[in-house]
Amino acid sequence: MTTPLVGILMGSESDLPVMEKAAEVLRDMGVAYEMDISSAHRLPEKTAEYARGARDRGIEVLIAGAGMAAHLAGVIAAHTTLPVIGVPLKSGALDGVDALYSTVQMPPGMPVATVTIDGAKNAAYLACSILSIKYPEITHKLEQFRAAMRKSLEEKSEELRKRQGR
Repeated sequence: MTTPLVGILMGSESDLPVMEKAAEVLRDMGVAYEMDISSAHRLPEKTAEYARGARDRGIEVLIAGAGMAAHLAGVIAAHTTLPVIGVPLKSGALDGVDALYSTVQMPPGMPVATVTIDGAKNAAYLACSILSIKYPEITHKLEQFRAAMRKSLEEKSEELRKRQGR
């Protein structure tokens, strides 16, 4: 896939180390994405324009990461009917709990799926799950990933049992 299906936005450059983890998952799954910085508070017009134009650019799912007040995902959801996945980022005095509450507590009609604090990887896996409804190749990659995850855990379990003499 060359046309980006997922848009990843973050509130500032300091969010990049966490949000890059979503990009890594998408690359591993073969899902094209675009990534940008756009603050709900400092760049509100850019954020709104990005959200309004995402569908026309071929974007099908949006991932938004922000810390503290964390209004980015909500502002995006206000300007598009595409699925929006919020990633609350650990920052500030409350270590991301404020961002979690801001992201998860949206008013009726403005849903934002929310993952754990700094959960960019799961945001990307959720985006892939959403896309898998339409794209069989993503379904296949997700199935392969989960099978490999199960196999690895079974191997670790077996090693642990052997060390215990069982």
